[in-house]
Amino acid sequence: MVTNGVSNDAAAAPPSTAYKHIWVITGPAGCGKTSVAEYLHQTFSLPYLEGDTFHTAANVQKMAAGQPLTDADRWDWLILLREQSLATLAPPGASSPGGPSGVIVTCSALKRKYRDVIRIAAYHDPSIRVHFVFLSASETLLMDRVRARKNHYMKDYMVHSQFESLETPMADEGDVLSVDASGTSGEVQRLALKVVEGEMRGGDRL
Repeated sequence: MVTNGVSNDAAAAPPSTAYKHIWVITGPAGCGKTSVAEYLHQTFSLPYLEGDTFHTAANVQKMAAGQPLTDADRWDWLILLREQSLATLAPPGASSPGGPSGVIVTCSALKRKYRDVIRIAAYHDPSIRVHFVFLSASETLLMDRVRARKNHYMKDYMVHSQFESLETPMADEGDVLSVDASGTSGEVQRLALKVVEGEMRGGDRL
């Protein structure tokens, strides 16, 4: 699902940069990916891809039944998210540089090899930059948050499974921006906004 930015008085244009950015909001269930993504989408009027909506019906059924997804289940989903991100940055039929300066994507990207699938987006296009905004919080806190959700296919006991799979980004993953997600929704949103703005105002500014 692609959600186009809606201009309003609170919206701010992203700083002008020499590149197009894929902002992947990552972390285990309950860390606030959707909340942060929607906040960045509304702040910058950038397109937003909600990763969960790209899962196959079979994947959703497995998660609803409490069955963790395998690498095989996730592979085509990750590739689809990558290709949809690129398509959003360069709309079909565009004959000259244009389109949005970035796209926001939610994807748990728990393992390094999952993140590597998304990183391929920048391999053959020097104008693309991929960033992972990693929302970090304790398993206990995230389990409590997921328990409080209503009518969502992700169950609290699946948080433990996600932490078992989680490969916390290492220092050599320089495209990862870590954010403390233990605070309130508003606090996490503001922290994420700060790191994103800092990255956009980095060395690639025009």
